[in-house]
Amino acid sequence: MRLLLNLIWLVFGGLVMALGYAFAGLLLAITVVGIPFAIASLRTARFALWPFGRRLVDDPGSGGWSTVGNLLWLVLAGWWLALGHITAGIASCLTIIGIPLGIAHFKLVPVSLLPMGRRIVDTDDAYALLRR
Repeated sequence: MRLLLNLIWLVFGGLVMALGYAFAGLLLAITVVGIPFAIASLRTARFALWPFGRRLVDDPGSGGWSTVGNLLWLVLAGWWLALGHITAGIASCLTIIGIPLGIAHFKLVPVSLLPMGRRIVDTDDAYALLRR
């Protein structure tokens, strides 16, 4: 079921959003200061390309710099990408078949706003991390 949902996702919005993250990552990689943001953006692009079967978890060892990075990310690129996910999520939820895709778009809003200090793991691994 994950494969089918991921393929439908890829055709109906996932590829466009992943390209948006990749574009933001390339723009941020122009400067040396933006390289950590570019890495986070490209990591999130992979998540936006294939979201079903993956989960977002907090990284406890990220430190205080992730908060500063998240604030900079929010101003530079985060709110544009979150707005794209919210718009695509609402549009996807207009049909019954698109409801899982809309939920996936809404699932991507937190990582598009604040990507630093979070990890994207497989769903099976997320449960293992939560049990620790």
